[in-house]
Amino acid sequence: MKTIEIINGRTKNPEWSLAEPVNFSLEEGEHLAIIGRNGSGKSMFVDMITGRHPLYPDMIKYGFDEPYNNIKHITFRDTYGGDNDRTYFLQQRWNQMEIDEETPTVGSKLEEAFLLAGEDTPKRREFQKHIYELFHLDDLLDKYIILLSSGELRKFKLAANLFTRPKVLIIENPFIGLDAETRDQVKELLRMLTEEQGMQIILVLSKMDEIPDFITRIIKLDNLHFVPEIKVKTDFLIEHCPHAIQVQHEATFPPIPQLVIMFKHVTIQYGERTILKDLNWVVLKGEHWALSGQNGSGKSTLLSLVCADNPQSYACDISLFGHQRGSGESIWDIKKHIGYVSPEMHRSYKQNIPALQIVASGLKDTIGLYFTPTEQEKNQCLEWMNVFGIKHLADRKFLEMSSGEQRLVLLARAFVKSPDLLILDEPLHGLDLCNRNMVKAIVDRYMYDDPDRTLIYVTHYENELPNCIDNSLYLERQ
Repeated sequence: MKTIEIINGRTKNPEWSLAEPVNFSLEEGEHLAIIGRNGSGKSMFVDMITGRHPLYPDMIKYGFDEPYNNIKHITFRDTYGGDNDRTYFLQQRWNQMEIDEETPTVGSKLEEAFLLAGEDTPKRREFQKHIYELFHLDDLLDKYIILLSSGELRKFKLAANLFTRPKVLIIENPFIGLDAETRDQVKELLRMLTEEQGMQIILVLSKMDEIPDFITRIIKLDNLHFVPEIKVKTDFLIEHCPHAIQVQHEATFPPIPQLVIMFKHVTIQYGERTILKDLNWVVLKGEHWALSGQNGSGKSTLLSLVCADNPQSYACDISLFGHQRGSGESIWDIKKHIGYVSPEMHRSYKQNIPALQIVASGLKDTIGLYFTPTEQEKNQCLEWMNVFGIKHLADRKFLEMSSGEQRLVLLARAFVKSPDLLILDEPLHGLDLCNRNMVKAIVDRYMYDDPDRTLIYVTHYENELPNCIDNSLYLERQ
C-alpha cells in the first residue's frame, strides 16, 4: 500500500519545479532519507509532497484523508528551532531579563498546540500523557522555553507536532547544532516513534553520515534531478569539489603577543542558573581557537559577550583589542574589527532582497538595514561571493535560496571586510560535503595569508575543524 504517490508531478508554479516530472511513491512502512548538494532540490521536493507548492490535479495521491493533519513538516536551520518558531527571541538566552508573567513555558505552549490539533477528549488526553512520558517532558513543563537546551528544544518541537498523530513526519536537518550525546537521543526518539506509533519518517539531510539505522531507503537529488535510488548507505561516493581551495602550509608563523580578547573571572547567571562561572580566557593576535562544549554550556553566551550583544558584557571584566569593555567604545568600534556568522543569523534577514545586498550589509555591520553599495563595494562583495562559489547567485533573492546557499551568502558576509577577528559559530550548518570542505579550505587560506588574523571557530564535530586550529576551549555545562 502506498502512503504517498506522485505520478508525473509538476508544480503549478514553474519556478518551483524540478528539472523533470516527478515519479515517486512512499510505501507503507518505509522511512526515507533525502540527500543531495545544497541547491539540489531537496526542499523543493518536500514542498511538493506537503502541498506547499501544489501540483496539477490528480498528480499526487495520499493513502489517508486530511493531508494537512497527517503530514507534519519541521525545519531546523539552526540550534534554536524551526523557521517559524515565535519563541526564537526568547531562545536567545541573554534576553532572559525580558521574562515576565507572559513568558511562555513548555507546558503552556504544548497545551496550546494540543488544543489546536483537535477536540479535547479523554482519548486524546491519554495520548498527550503518553507523548510526555515517551519524551520525558514532565520535568520540563514548568520550564521557560528560554532555559531549554538545544536537545530539550528539539524534543519540545517534535512533541508539539505529534498531537494530530500524523502518518508522516518530515524533518529537515533534525541533528543540526546538537552535540554527539544529544544527537543520539534524538535518533532514539525518532526510532521509538517509528516503532510505537507506526509513524513514517522522512529526513532531509545535508550530512550523509547522520543517517539513522531505521532509514530503509535513500533518495538523492543532484541539480534538480533524481539520481538513481541508492539502496544501501555504503554506496556514497566522495563528492568532487572543483571550486574548493587547496591550501599548502609551507611555513608557520608564531603568534604576535598582543591581546585580542581577555576575560577576567567572568560569571554569567540567568536567574538561578549559572552559565559561565569564573571564566579566565586570553586570546592573542594570530591565535586560532576551537570552541566546543555540550549544548547549553555557554558557547553562544560567550560569543555574545565578545560581540557586546549581551547586556551583561558591560558588567564584566572584559577587554577587546586592548580596550576595557565600557571604557567609552561604541558597539560599532567593536564590530568593525569582527566578522561573524552564527547558525541563526539567517532569521534576521526577513526582506526578500538580492544576495549581493546581504553580503554588502557586512561592510556596515548592519542586519535589517540595507544600503546601495558603491561600485568598489559591489566588486568587493562579488570577489568574496566568487571565493565561496556563489557569484552566480548575486541577484538571486535571499529567501528563495536553499538553506545551504543562504549559509554561503552569510559566510561571504562575514569575510567581506577582511576582519581582524573572525568568529564562525557552527559555520558548516546545512552544508553538503563539498561545501564543507571548501569552507574549511577558505578559512585555512584566510588565516595563512595574514598571521595577525585571529579565529574563534565553534563546532561539535572534530572533523569540521580547519587545519589552522592551534588552541581549544571546552565549556562544561554548569
